[in-house]
Amino acid sequence: MEMEFHAQGKLDGLDIQLLSALEVDGRASFSKLGGVLGVSDQTVARRYRRLSAEAGLRVVAVRDAERLGQDQWMLRLRCVPDSATVIADALAKRPDTYWIGLGSGGTEIVCMTRPRHPGDHDDLLLGKLPRTPSVVEIRAQQLLHRFYGGPTGWLRKFGTLDEEQIAVLTPRHDANATAGPARIEPEDEPLLAVLERDGRATYPELQRATGRSESAVKRRLAALLASGAVYIDVEYHSEFLGYPLAAVLWITTAPSAMHAVGEALATHDEIAFASATAGPSHIVVTAVVRGTAGLYAYLSGPLGRLEGVQHVEATPFMRRVKQLTYQHAGR
Repeated sequence: MEMEFHAQGKLDGLDIQLLSALEVDGRASFSKLGGVLGVSDQTVARRYRRLSAEAGLRVVAVRDAERLGQDQWMLRLRCVPDSATVIADALAKRPDTYWIGLGSGGTEIVCMTRPRHPGDHDDLLLGKLPRTPSVVEIRAQQLLHRFYGGPTGWLRKFGTLDEEQIAVLTPRHDANATAGPARIEPEDEPLLAVLERDGRATYPELQRATGRSESAVKRRLAALLASGAVYIDVEYHSEFLGYPLAAVLWITTAPSAMHAVGEALATHDEIAFASATAGPSHIVVTAVVRGTAGLYAYLSGPLGRLEGVQHVEATPFMRRVKQLTYQHAGR
């Protein structure tokens, strides 16, 4: 699939380049971004503000559960009619949920969870959700191995940046910052609380929020990023790129083919996320396409031709309630 956006989307080439650059380094200064993209920092600032206002651009810090060795789950909730929106909005407000969508005519919710504390998962799956009368079925599948997604952004598949631009933008961490394991300490919480709201928060802002010196904040953030415990991610409304439809695909494979199928899926332009799972299906992916015709073309084409795929169930999102952050109404 050749990923064109000028005719279908509402953004132009510079907008896509800027989004792609932010996926490489979400904290890069406007002057650095402008230098790489060949425009002024004022132009970058204007585009950034417009993308934030019109296309839902947010740059935020994300804890990498896989690198941290924490469990992640994909939930499928079947709800009584007219209740799914309320339940989905309530889930979206929780800090341990992301990628929430409404499917199946508005009676199904698909949700990823990344519990921050051991009790959070039990509280949600064994406590709150089963006691919700409108939830008539809960299916939970544990994510086992990420094939694509997380720190690797979908926009790189557009190919709008060349290798030299990517190399200039790629953060270079201090050698001392790479030595530590992926771990988040209790004293990191004030720092992350700010960055999870605004991944581009300045060092003086982080200093004020944490009470630590600016040099200490810089060192700790560099260590968190270098270890992979945290990464800076970008969210946006894909419909502004001409790709308004997202669907979760539940894929069953022969066990011996699971890894090969997952690795192949990671190379497909349509795939924004792919993970092996424990549960009824073996692999779950998020596909982003232009519309129902594009979804059919993918299911019957690149996916259908993959050797080892035995069964596919597709759940198109009627509405995406949450990506990385919760934004009230109108999303």
